[in-house]
Amino acid sequence: MPTRLATIGVPSLSGTLVPTVLSQSNLPGLELLHRGKVRDVHAFGADELLIVASDRLSAFDVVLPDPIPGKGEMLTQISNFWFGKTAHLMPNHLTGKDVASALPAGTDIPTYARRCVIAKRLKPVPVEAIARGYLIGSGWKDYQASGRLCGIELPTGLRQAEQLREPIFTPSTKAALGDHDENVGFDHVVATIGAELAERIRDATLAIYRYAAAHAAGRGILIADTKFEFGTDADGRLYVMDEMLTPDSSRFWPADEYRVGISPPSYDKQFVRDYLETLDWNKTAPGPRLPQGIIDGTAAKYAEALQRLADIVLE
Repeated sequence: MPTRLATIGVPSLSGTLVPTVLSQSNLPGLELLHRGKVRDVHAFGADELLIVASDRLSAFDVVLPDPIPGKGEMLTQISNFWFGKTAHLMPNHLTGKDVASALPAGTDIPTYARRCVIAKRLKPVPVEAIARGYLIGSGWKDYQASGRLCGIELPTGLRQAEQLREPIFTPSTKAALGDHDENVGFDHVVATIGAELAERIRDATLAIYRYAAAHAAGRGILIADTKFEFGTDADGRLYVMDEMLTPDSSRFWPADEYRVGISPPSYDKQFVRDYLETLDWNKTAPGPRLPQGIIDGTAAKYAEALQRLADIVLE
């Protein structure tokens, strides 16, 4: 039976519950260290962070003006699920501390409780660690142009969305807010962070991807690709952090609708990207407004991914 979590909401005029919406955090007394594309990071003591997943949505590295109600809650729940499932492969940044007791006095706890975590304060590794099992997105574009992806020579004749013989590590730069990540070769990662750390991150990325892809396949979902972020503590120990295998950081495809040669339908924000591709927009800020149907459809896809992958229902 699915785990059912009551949706944190506020009454509408009709008396029914509607999801809470949080575009950005407001936690007086907790220093705001960073406001990213989706997450707001606050200091929590000297060695920990309070991380808030907002309902902001970014596409093509641009934060869009319309939030997706309840998105931050769903992202946090699915990340926490995966952090727990993969802890035997790589330690993660979660402390397990209770969020509600850590929020400042006067905070509307229901708005924050399921979209926050208390995490170890780590030194981020300046690399986007990406695993790809299928040829799609920027990887497909790079392959079409050169037959290669992040310096890896791929077989000729591959088609869009085709499964690769083995998952591959295809890192990218970690762009500043508003800039675009760029695919880079493994040599670039080695030059940036050193060979030993680069190899550890590559191996962990592929191990987690393979494990998660096998779990998801049993639930009727193909994980086409996913992105991880890593950090180190003062002793040099490596942790996976930020988010894990969410609809924001991954492409999830329903296995029964997968077809080679097309961009398959998805449970992730590819739904929004596909809509944006129909617009006359140059993929730079400011982003366009989203129609209500796209907002509602995106929220529904996140909720379905959460239920199918983690047996968690927000209601």
